[in-house]
Amino acid sequence: MIKKITVVLIAIIAIVAVIASVFAIYYKVKIANAPTMQEIAEAHPWTVPNDWFKTDTITLKGRIEGYDAEKFGFTSMECSYEDVFADEENTVLVFNINEDGTFCKKFLARYPVQQVFYTTDSKVSFHSIPFFARPGETIDVTVRKGSFGQYECVYNNGSSKDAERWLRTSDKLVQQFSPLWYYEGTLEGANEVAETVWKMVMARLQELISDKGYTPMEVQLALAYAQARFGTDYLGCIDKQASALVNYEKRDSMGYAEILDSTEWKKYKDASNYAPLRHIDFDNPLLFASQHFFFLQNRIAFARPVNAYNLVLSFDSFPKELADRLADLRGFMGDDHDNLMVQLCAYKDFALHFHAFCEDASKLVNDNMTDEQKQRFVNDWPTLDKVFPLYLDAFKHPYIRLQAEQYRERKLSPKDLATPLPNTSAAEMIRTLASKYPGKYLFIEFWGTSCGPCRAAIQQSKEMRAEIAKRNDVKLIFIAEESTPEGSDDYKDYVAKWLAGEEAVCVNKADFSRLQELFGFNGIPHYEVITPDCRRIRDDLRLHGYDNFAVQFEKIKENLSTTTNK
Repeated sequence: MIKKITVVLIAIIAIVAVIASVFAIYYKVKIANAPTMQEIAEAHPWTVPNDWFKTDTITLKGRIEGYDAEKFGFTSMECSYEDVFADEENTVLVFNINEDGTFCKKFLARYPVQQVFYTTDSKVSFHSIPFFARPGETIDVTVRKGSFGQYECVYNNGSSKDAERWLRTSDKLVQQFSPLWYYEGTLEGANEVAETVWKMVMARLQELISDKGYTPMEVQLALAYAQARFGTDYLGCIDKQASALVNYEKRDSMGYAEILDSTEWKKYKDASNYAPLRHIDFDNPLLFASQHFFFLQNRIAFARPVNAYNLVLSFDSFPKELADRLADLRGFMGDDHDNLMVQLCAYKDFALHFHAFCEDASKLVNDNMTDEQKQRFVNDWPTLDKVFPLYLDAFKHPYIRLQAEQYRERKLSPKDLATPLPNTSAAEMIRTLASKYPGKYLFIEFWGTSCGPCRAAIQQSKEMRAEIAKRNDVKLIFIAEESTPEGSDDYKDYVAKWLAGEEAVCVNKADFSRLQELFGFNGIPHYEVITPDCRRIRDDLRLHGYDNFAVQFEKIKENLSTTTNK
């Protein structure tokens, strides 16, 4: 009997080995015969519309057939929307679902958007609404059960209908990128994996084009998605390998970083070692539509071979620093000109330091300086009037140039230091909290138990918060997302240890998303200041933590007092 079982097991193992061998041969042949991106693009030509870049609203509306809130398990859906031209942090969009299953969401867009509204609370086989829309469009969607009982999105009009085959099957490309998610090893090894992944993606895309009958527009959108996703995952893989070469430890309350392999580490600083990025056409305007483009831009801007862009305190050296930054970006992407991504990175640099360019340098001088040194410091400060023309010269694309000009106008236009909260359910949550502490400012921290930076900020600020708690004009509030009103055991244990005696509030995911939309953020920790009369302090004045709290908070009160007296 045992011998028979052994024989059967050996036979099964042999069959599995043969099947694995056949599949290995199949994939080798498939990869070897994979078309290039250029071949796919040329076989399906499509001209990008002249008005691809424009600013207008997008409206997504529709109905979920047979909707029942209790049966479905959710009453809203959300979208993590990243606008690369956004003023501050990017945000979360939320639409509420009415009792009859109808919904409608309008938002501002500066270029076409390929995104997804989703829920993680669904009790049925329906979780998301992928869509593609251009600014100015209203997209109508019907969610209904298909012939096999599964829910599907029916696009009734617009760009989503034009791209419906791609929207329904785009997830079939995702798994091709997985080798980059799990790779561990050297930079050279990561590059080899990346080249294989690229061929796998092109081969799979070719199959989808044939099987699903993609139109030329869908082919070009799919290629743009593939490039943005490939670049994001490749650079994420590279960053993971580089981080593994650094050992972080604390010594005498100070953080130290030790490079474990200096020879390997140097390779990550050399732009010529990032050859897989050459697969990406960084001048392709269709990249903007991909939901991964925002992350790709972020990874490019902060890549190791690209010198960190810090505010230059002397205008004399500013032109060279800016030119060097652009050259580093060009070299990293393997281009000999300032492509769209280079220009966009420069735009983001400009927005990041805009407030500093507008600073009154005379208020920043060091008291230890001589009068001559103070005057030289003020004269050398890189003011907005000095640096803005240099940035405009870098923005060769008219739309990026327009966005920079409009950004400058928005920031310089007079506006209130604090604005009333709107009439929304999320704002009502804040009003309810404020009513518990009449006459006090609220300093709200949005955090989560699974967020490392959040926990570090809370733990490191314990003594500072104890001092703030002695004030009679402000109340600290901590809001976290939890699945139940009481919070998980981890949440309760953490609050008991680090936030004992403080106002800790937990809300469900849907309400937390509404708060994210209200305050315009999608990353934590995030901080907000609410006045005693329930107005929100504007973004450029709000605090970003507890360091130097007393000075910054008094500055806010002083500014508000001065404005009120006027």
